[in-house]
Amino acid sequence: MAKVSNILLILTDQQRRDTLGCYGNPVCRTPHLDSIAAEGVRFDWAFTNTAICTAVRATLLTGMEPHKHGMLANFERNVGYPWELPEGLVLFNHYLAQAGYRCGVVGKWHVGVTRGPEYYGFEGIHFPGWDAPKDHPAYRAYLEEHHLPEWSVRGEIRGIFPNGEPSLPLAGIYEGPVEGTYPYFLAELTIQRLREYAEDYHKNGRPFFLRTDFFGPHLPYFIPREYAEMYDPSLVKPSPSMEETFEGKPRVHKWYSLHWAFDTYPWEVWQRIVAMYWGYVTLIDEQIGRILQALDELGLAEDTALFFSADHAGFVGNHRLSDKGPMMYDDIYRIPMLARWPGHTPSGLVCDQFVTLMDLMPTFLDIAGVPIPKHVDGRSLVPLLEGQVPEDWPQEVFMQFHGHHFPYPQRGIRTRSYKLVVNPPDVNELYDLSKDPYELHNCIDEPAYSEVRDTLMGRLFAHLSEKGDNFRHWMATMFRVRKGG
Repeated sequence: MAKVSNILLILTDQQRRDTLGCYGNPVCRTPHLDSIAAEGVRFDWAFTNTAICTAVRATLLTGMEPHKHGMLANFERNVGYPWELPEGLVLFNHYLAQAGYRCGVVGKWHVGVTRGPEYYGFEGIHFPGWDAPKDHPAYRAYLEEHHLPEWSVRGEIRGIFPNGEPSLPLAGIYEGPVEGTYPYFLAELTIQRLREYAEDYHKNGRPFFLRTDFFGPHLPYFIPREYAEMYDPSLVKPSPSMEETFEGKPRVHKWYSLHWAFDTYPWEVWQRIVAMYWGYVTLIDEQIGRILQALDELGLAEDTALFFSADHAGFVGNHRLSDKGPMMYDDIYRIPMLARWPGHTPSGLVCDQFVTLMDLMPTFLDIAGVPIPKHVDGRSLVPLLEGQVPEDWPQEVFMQFHGHHFPYPQRGIRTRSYKLVVNPPDVNELYDLSKDPYELHNCIDEPAYSEVRDTLMGRLFAHLSEKGDNFRHWMATMFRVRKGG
């Protein structure tokens, strides 16, 4: 009988795929993540299902599209959506536990307010909120035990809000050693949990699922000086998308640019901010390296299916924006995803099929030999991990968004060459990605693209109808949705 694989998922927050060396970054160093790609699979067409933390984290846990599980916005900016997962939803750890797995979570949870991992059957401490809670008792106890200074930051980099007040900080210097940072702390907790699980696995044969969620490299980039100054800001070159004019775009794009005070930072300051973002990425990569080393030392590496991804990416100045929001640009929807499954994944495989975070839940069940429930919307990646492509594998991805600072419903479809975004409060968007990879020109109303637009409208409408998404009712009366549907 084949040995059942352990499963380890490492998830970062707001990490761009172009920060990794294996995705082509020539400056930012990510040797440990690059090693996963070299020994396993790099997914070149990986996407988040919705670029907002809580909603997509709930999608990862349930394998369901956001409109089905109902967790649609982060509670810190919640404008009337549910604050906790609905009762009755079954998370994937329930199925793994029935198959004999121990299931643990370390780090960022951000699914609801009061119900943490243990409420849903995971082993692990609840670290609430979008940002690392610096006053959390576990973190404070760690600092005290290791004689590390309390959290403090200086030199915050801020712009100016439209109302004239200082804007939210984007970066700053953490006044302590790397051992006092949250990424280091979470790596320590992960290694401790791995030691515990390794003993149970080697003695009793009990497999485990463990998930480590870093809070970074989400802004603000508060990191030790050695990482803040690791990369020369002059090496940061402007993205073509920084030439964004917002002409022909939904007005909300410009309002978000003002909210993030982009134009109040000189270019030299933006270079420093991006360089610090890279430093943050490298800091986290080093902690991932410590986790991978522990896997080796504990004799777990060859028996563990390893996954790395991000809940969504971030603008980091592209399109004159920061963070994320009601925009469906690849900057925030296209994410890194790597996997290594010894004995299954060919080394150095590059997968060019569309995949999403929603596919991870059924993948974990498939690896564990657990039947995938019929209500799950994602598809198992196991065939792709083994270098096989099913004939019916999707040739597009569907995206949805519901709001952040205010309600703002969006639905989108992205193919290899085009992207359509439907924005009921404003103009819709259509991008010819083969000619306009930086998504600067909205060609939604151009006659030359009418057939493309109508075909994508039909494909999007058909998907929404199949999945029971009531957004389709708006589309049914406003657009030509039957063609191609």
